[in-house]
Amino acid sequence: MTWETLRAGFTLWDAGALALLVLAWAGATWFIEHPPRGRPSTSVLMAGYRRAWMEVFVTRDPRIFDSQIVGSLRQGTAFFASASMIAIGGGFALIGNADRLRGVAQDLAPSVDPVVVLEIKLMLMMFFAANAFLKFVWSHRLFGYASILMAAVPNEADHPAAYPRARKAGEINVTGARSYNRGLRSVYFGIASAAWLIGAVALILATLVTLAVILRREFTSASREVLLEDSDNLE
Repeated sequence: MTWETLRAGFTLWDAGALALLVLAWAGATWFIEHPPRGRPSTSVLMAGYRRAWMEVFVTRDPRIFDSQIVGSLRQGTAFFASASMIAIGGGFALIGNADRLRGVAQDLAPSVDPVVVLEIKLMLMMFFAANAFLKFVWSHRLFGYASILMAAVPNEADHPAAYPRARKAGEINVTGARSYNRGLRSVYFGIASAAWLIGAVALILATLVTLAVILRREFTSASREVLLEDSDNLE
């Protein structure tokens, strides 16, 4: 590998496409988690319902239903964490056999980058997969913390520790969901980063499409409209 090879493989278009990808990834996360007051995102609305869930949980008897929900949340994070590990392993396998990948790329693009350039582009995908893995693992652990806090809530609703502990469980639950959503966004943008193998223009288009899909689901989806119908009761 030489600097001349790298300079020939990466242009200003590549730098701009990569900057756009990182900006879209980080910017979407910030905007979704800090939306305008008059237009909350789906994630923010769901956070309100998660807190309301813990308030209702105090007086529910029996609480088997709640434990089943937490169990399903942990199963979801465990599944995506395992899938992220498989993706990381697949990335290492591709880097070890980049010549075969170069042959596939020849069928998709008129000009093909040197192997070292393809390997660097694969590392970008692995970065997103690794970030997703870390987010999912942390989310899995936080949902575990939430389940312990829920178990510590006294059965008597009038117990002085009942609602404070339930609120703590709610906040941990919200934090776990936030990490889970960040992991999902890493998966989305990780898939978009695969377009870089074709070229910088493909990466730009994939990034814009991915960003549009994410923002639509958070701010203009039908599910968000359903959540808004009762959101005024979640103060």
